Amino acid sequence: MNTQSHPFDLAIRLVPEGEGCSRGATSPAYANMVGPFGGITCAVLLQAVLMHPQRQGDPIALTVNFAAPISDGAFRIEARPVRTNRSTQHWVVQLTQEDGVAATATATLAMRRDTWSVPEAMPPSEIPPASALAPMPHTGAPAWVRSYDLRFAEGGLPSAFDGREQPHSRSEVWVRDEPPRPLDFLSLAAICDSFFPRIFLRRRTFAPVGTVSLTSFFHADAQMLARQSDRHVLGAARAMNYRNGFFDQSAEIWSDDGQLLASSHQIAYFRD
Repeated sequence: MNTQSHPFDLAIRLVPEGEGCSRGATSPAYANMVGPFGGITCAVLLQAVLMHPQRQGDPIALTVNFAAPISDGAFRIEARPVRTNRSTQHWVVQLTQEDGVAATATATLAMRRDTWSVPEAMPPSEIPPASALAPMPHTGAPAWVRSYDLRFAEGGLPSAFDGREQPHSRSEVWVRDEPPRPLDFLSLAAICDSFFPRIFLRRRTFAPVGTVSLTSFFHADAQMLARQSDRHVLGAARAMNYRNGFFDQSAEIWSDDGQLLASSHQIAYFRD
């Protein structure tokens, strides 16, 4: 499929308006239960930075704060570089709709250098390859789920929301854009939010939830992403705490040859 006609690229398409401003619109292909899938919002905010004429370098960090529900329809994004150093560039981004600010973000880009490099984290072990696992059925799922090929080794959605609390909410899942699309920083930013809310797994009950703030760190460079191409990446996610209406989620995204591509951390609200 031509990248420009891929549903993901259509969803993050922005029309420049000058002075770092651009306009876009939500996509039905990435609709969630309320508003758009959070990952596509992360991607479109990062897109506003990457298409800016003052951009220098590639992303190493992105923090998105979901200030209000995003309504279906048009939105406006303003991306502004606030400081450019020798090796890093810092950005402030804001998404607005008619009723005000809906999301804000900060992004850090960097000029990567060849240096001593070594991993310390290790990928999940003894995980079957994606080809050995069945894709998750899409029946009854929000539209955005149909935009991914999800193959769970552990921690898929429970077969029934029966309230039987589980001891952990760990998930290990192979994930790929559907239809397949070569991986880049934009699709990686979206995949960092492609895990179901941890509370669904832990409590086996459906509850209103929403991400409040999500930070993703990009450990891969552009060459690593190009080598991954459109093959499945391995995601691992878990929560550490649920308290007073909020819970966290930590996640890792690994290449199929065991390289850490990204890690993410988010805080979400829930209602009983």
